[in-house]
Amino acid sequence: MANKEIIRLDNIRRYFKVGSEEVHALRGVSFTIFEGEFVTIMGTSGSGKSTLLNLLGCLDTPTSGEYYLDGVAVRKMGRNERAMMRNRKIGFVFQSYNLLPKTTAIENVELPLLYNSAVSSKERSRRAMEALEHVGLADRVHHKSNQMSGGQQQRVAIARALVNDPVIILADEATGNLDTRTSYSIIVLFQELYKKGRTIIFVTHNPELSKYSSRNIVLRDGKVIANTQNDDIKSAEEVYKSLPKEED
Repeated sequence: MANKEIIRLDNIRRYFKVGSEEVHALRGVSFTIFEGEFVTIMGTSGSGKSTLLNLLGCLDTPTSGEYYLDGVAVRKMGRNERAMMRNRKIGFVFQSYNLLPKTTAIENVELPLLYNSAVSSKERSRRAMEALEHVGLADRVHHKSNQMSGGQQQRVAIARALVNDPVIILADEATGNLDTRTSYSIIVLFQELYKKGRTIIFVTHNPELSKYSSRNIVLRDGKVIANTQNDDIKSAEEVYKSLPKEED
């Protein structure tokens, strides 16, 4: 059976007014992402990557064209509907982790569930614990952000992205602040999630990362210039194991 369509963009355009000028950030972008794909989206600065990320994350709406997330048209939604969609359907992972500084790992991971009144505090804590176990941090549950390394903080951020069981994980330069070895440990984790059937969109300017995803979409000047399937996905774990250990 064909995989379910999770994201569909039909001729998306996004224009901004900057002073008296109109900036065309996206100029007719169309693609589909199916359940269980691991897609990297690449492009240099100014290619429209950030604008696209904001649209995919329901943080912004297109000037024209349609965006369907899990079968629902996003453009006509009000701000509150979009916020609800974002919270239930999307797990975000950012370059700067975006953790609350004086809060423990488990409290950070529970955050998205606080907005869901259907989840009891007991269930919230169970799900957060499970998500932290998934990312290999069962022993860091009560550590605060400032007691953890960058790689550990990013794992907490990934656990937080998973806790609501979203339809997609949207990662923005998720390895951008990490050293090489730690970056690969995070890619290993994304590959493990992909193998478990998670749908992942990883926005990055690092072309190296396309070797580890199942498909690569390249933007330039607001247009898709390449959309290629990767039939030979490299193992991030092999690279990770070959790199010299650095002091954690």
